[in-house]
Amino acid sequence: MSKKRKEVVASVKDAAAQIKDGQTVAIGGFGADNHPMALVREIIRKGTKNLTIIASATAGLEIDLLIGAGCVKKLIAPYVGQEMYCPIGHNYRKYAESKQIEVWECSEYILYAGLFAAASGQEFFAWRGGVGTSIPDLNPDLVQFTDPIGKTKKIIAVPPLRADWAIIHVGWSDVYGNGQHLGARFGDRWLARAADRILTQAERIVPNSVIRRNPFMTTIAYADCVVEAPYGGHPYAAHGFYKEDVEFIQDYVRCSEANRKGDTATWDEYLKRHIQPDHYAYLDTVGIKKLLGLYTHPIVSW
Repeated sequence: MSKKRKEVVASVKDAAAQIKDGQTVAIGGFGADNHPMALVREIIRKGTKNLTIIASATAGLEIDLLIGAGCVKKLIAPYVGQEMYCPIGHNYRKYAESKQIEVWECSEYILYAGLFAAASGQEFFAWRGGVGTSIPDLNPDLVQFTDPIGKTKKIIAVPPLRADWAIIHVGWSDVYGNGQHLGARFGDRWLARAADRILTQAERIVPNSVIRRNPFMTTIAYADCVVEAPYGGHPYAAHGFYKEDVEFIQDYVRCSEANRKGDTATWDEYLKRHIQPDHYAYLDTVGIKKLLGLYTHPIVSW
């Protein structure tokens, strides 16, 4: 008799409970797209502390939110902000300038070099980007050496960036943890490959037959845990489902800026409003009319 395939679906609460204090967590998404916000908010709700966060190359305000909620000890990211809405995350700036968090300085491609090293099981990845800049001076983990073959060029040895967990938002997944993006993947696949375990947040759980219809779309295979969270990326966009909520993002920027300037009451009130008892209570604060207004038709090539 063949063994039944393992199903890995869990609730948002049970999934986030697997993230423990002090662990290293890679969080996917890019700019204003495809961030696992339902799980980020649950981590804050749970009160998880002292996390080392490996963020994407253009991390959004989900990282700023985790920092402002007191969850982050160390940050590995070349950028945290929301571009035109918020060039630099206000909590990130506040906590970095006051040295309340440790910042592992890197460029976008130094970040990827570290992920490549971790994904391929290497002790380091040789990378020329950053040579001649102040980045190696600011980050002692980046070691410069002379090319042993040509013996003329300086190279940086970038150590592996390994995570205990990667949290990735996908369009849909089957119950076995096979997830598919319905749009740009950005760096999500490398964040996942550099992690020991993968937790995916899906807009929909779909039959395995949907995944098998186009297996080449599968971007995250056999995740260790998957949760279904409709509108789980809000206030950011989820490709194939909805666009970003500009008003909600601007409200976040206003409240986080107040916190940076010393108005902690406004920030605390923001957390009280939006870190609700669960994901669906959070969606109630947004409102069905607003959520439906963000809807975009899923265009998928089969």
